Amino acid sequence: MPKDELPEPKRRNRTLSVADALSGALDPVLKKRGFAGRDIIAQWRHIAPRPFDETTLPDKLSWPRGERSAEGATLYLRCAPGQALFAQHEAPAIAAAVNRYFGYLLVNDVRLSAEPFTPGSGRTVQKPHQPSQSDIAKVGKATEMVEDDDLREALQALGLALSGRSSKKRG
Repeated sequence: MPKDELPEPKRRNRTLSVADALSGALDPVLKKRGFAGRDIIAQWRHIAPRPFDETTLPDKLSWPRGERSAEGATLYLRCAPGQALFAQHEAPAIAAAVNRYFGYLLVNDVRLSAEPFTPGSGRTVQKPHQPSQSDIAKVGKATEMVEDDDLREALQALGLALSGRSSKKRG
């Protein structure tokens, strides 16, 4: 196969969750950070003891060099401002919680990462879109010929949601 040609993408005849679709893209990045999988990052809120479930975030796992079957990596955590001293003091409790979750000695030491962390940065709240009267009229006109009531309502909801997206791009 010439270098210019890309292989045909693998077709799947089933629906996929976003997490499954992105897993192939995320796995190499996570492996560079020392994580074998997404579990520790995806389940951090369930793994970490309170209040560290909201004030810290795993940054990377660093494994001891030269030992093939070494247990006990160093977990580096991003920490919210003002929480670093508390997180460092409670490092053994955080390591124990991680090891308890996985059922074996995964983390031997917990250290703080120099990377910044802002709590709640992943939780952005969007205000609901209020469609204008002209948007409602356009969607109603486009769906008036649909006979099935449930289908018409679903198409109207979709049309109104899409009208909100297009108005954001213009504005």
